[in-house]
Amino acid sequence: MGRRHWVMVVAALTGGALAASYLWAPGAPDALVPAPTPLGWRAQVDLLGGDGIEGDAMGPDRRTRFSDPWGVALDAGGTLYVADAGANNRILYRWLDGDFHVLAGGREGFADGRGAAAAFHTPSGLALDRHGNLYVADTGNHAIRKVTPRGEVSTLAGDGVAGFADGVGRQARFDGPMGVAVDAAGRVYVADTWNDRIRVIEPGGRVWTLAGGDRPGWADGQGGAARFDTPTDIRLAADGTLWVADLYNDALRTVDASGRVATRIGGPDGQRVLWGPMTLALTHDGVAYVGERITGRVVQVSPAGHVVAVAGDAQRFARPAGIALAPDGSLLLGDADGYRIHHLRPPVAGAAVADAPVGPSMDNPLPRNQGRWPLAPQQGWHEVVGTLGEVRGNFSGESRHHLHGGFDVRGDVGQTVLAIAAAKVSSPAATWSLGGQAEGLSLDTVDYIHMKVGRDPSNRPLDPVRFQQVRDEDGRLVRVRVRRGARFDPGDALGSINSQAHVHLVVGPSGYERNAVRLGFANYADHVPPRIDDIALLDAGGQRLRERRDGRLLVPRDGGDLQLVVEAWDQVDDNLPRRRLGLYALGYQILDAAGRPLPGHEQPRMNIEFNRMPPQSEAVKVAYAEDSGITVHGSAVTRFRYVLTNTVRDGSLARGRLQVGDLPDGDYIVRILARDHSGNEATTGRDLHVRLLSGATAAE
Repeated sequence: MGRRHWVMVVAALTGGALAASYLWAPGAPDALVPAPTPLGWRAQVDLLGGDGIEGDAMGPDRRTRFSDPWGVALDAGGTLYVADAGANNRILYRWLDGDFHVLAGGREGFADGRGAAAAFHTPSGLALDRHGNLYVADTGNHAIRKVTPRGEVSTLAGDGVAGFADGVGRQARFDGPMGVAVDAAGRVYVADTWNDRIRVIEPGGRVWTLAGGDRPGWADGQGGAARFDTPTDIRLAADGTLWVADLYNDALRTVDASGRVATRIGGPDGQRVLWGPMTLALTHDGVAYVGERITGRVVQVSPAGHVVAVAGDAQRFARPAGIALAPDGSLLLGDADGYRIHHLRPPVAGAAVADAPVGPSMDNPLPRNQGRWPLAPQQGWHEVVGTLGEVRGNFSGESRHHLHGGFDVRGDVGQTVLAIAAAKVSSPAATWSLGGQAEGLSLDTVDYIHMKVGRDPSNRPLDPVRFQQVRDEDGRLVRVRVRRGARFDPGDALGSINSQAHVHLVVGPSGYERNAVRLGFANYADHVPPRIDDIALLDAGGQRLRERRDGRLLVPRDGGDLQLVVEAWDQVDDNLPRRRLGLYALGYQILDAAGRPLPGHEQPRMNIEFNRMPPQSEAVKVAYAEDSGITVHGSAVTRFRYVLTNTVRDGSLARGRLQVGDLPDGDYIVRILARDHSGNEATTGRDLHVRLLSGATAAE
């Protein structure tokens, strides 16, 4: 074999081959040099496991179901390992047969043993040593576990109690560790997440602290003088340098063997280039791949600091939690909130292959709230003041700034917010915006927003164990942390309503929000049909057609494509009369003058349906026409002006037009269907009578 020939190392994974490429080094016939990592490539997204529904089924591909597939690791033989947390608490492997199998665990607890005799509590990051042993950051047990290829589980360090202590084996303590790495000498490195430190476990079991201090922050420097803020993953570079995904600092940090910390890219004080780096993988030549919590992307970071999305920008992942580098430079991804494992690979030239589905399925079961509201009485009645998909403005005068992503329940300022269902915290950043109007808490698939998290109206802690208050050097409260793995029962106190005077419930991860009205709240009733206030046709320039003849709107048949805009709103039983809510679904039909549907319009075209939120920021201006919202009109009444010729439904969106050029001159009816989630339909004001005219006829 010549020096310019490639050597292919094959690991069978996705029905094809994953292969690493190497070049013969000039003048060294026995030495192999890895080929340079290509920059700026875009991934074909394939599916290795999961159908987007949470569960515990084993089998091939889509017949496997996960609960919280977090860390992933790939060994030299092509075996893929997955840490499946949530309700499953197990370590899985996918061998060359393509099926997933349980290696160890399967129940929540803290027990060593073989296979099913072992127990984990929210396993997160994974790492492999050169002997095939797997190291697990057992987050909920505050421990680092070791799993042999035969499924024998032992505890390397930690005693199951959250804390901070160096020592040997179980004398040491961690606080929610999430990332692990191991070097050739068997030394294990730990991202000790809620201690904001990087720890080391020597082969003999001694645990010591390499870098990081006693509170979260951002500071480069030596050992204990450095500061991290919620480090969630860690990787070893080829030169022995540690790379750290520093989540809240939006940064990649490096730590050398002496403990000196430097910021590789990002940081809270500069222009934001990373958006919540949660997991990472490193190539041999210093290229990093990062899973971003906030954007749902997987990005490539070049040695020069260029950041390019590899996948997840067009259709985001729900929570890219674990990344492993395959021998050919492609990536294995655990999408924790999507309940899927993906393979991200360069597309094959000339092959037209569609990306696999991503994110959670719309068939994923909703939380079992059994009718509970987030306020007392939980089985009573509460006023609904906002629904999914409503137009919302901002504080700068923009009335169409975003779509409302949840379900609002009115409450008194200071009232206690209560959990509606049993839940386990899955996010490493389960709280946000301390003291802000949007302060909130994420419990599994439900977010509770507009409250003082874990605090009563006087900022006293409700439960200091589950709600950890972080204070700065001056004693000021700067963060309330809730650990990944913490459990809550229905009715548990979560916080107190802030100045917004309502609780905002969001069901589903960002970009995949479901309509929370489907939870079925006790005594919620809606017998009020939606009301249609106006139907308009706009020309290509956005101007409303106004000329009428014989009570019909004149529409030039050759006047170009039109937009159909409908102003409508809804109410539910017992709401205040002034309370306007958005609709669930809207569509239209075109009928002849006698009320018979035209061909192609036998069924209404239900283009607007807020069953799932689209992730694109421009969705609000696709769903709503100008003059929608509140800010423009300077009043407390929201106007919902829907563009029915556009499509916003099933989490996707598209712009469209009403094309009438193929219809003959004559009289028609444009009939609007406006529906709320309870099935009530508007029965008045739903017809727009039009007369379609050619240019010559219209001029007469």
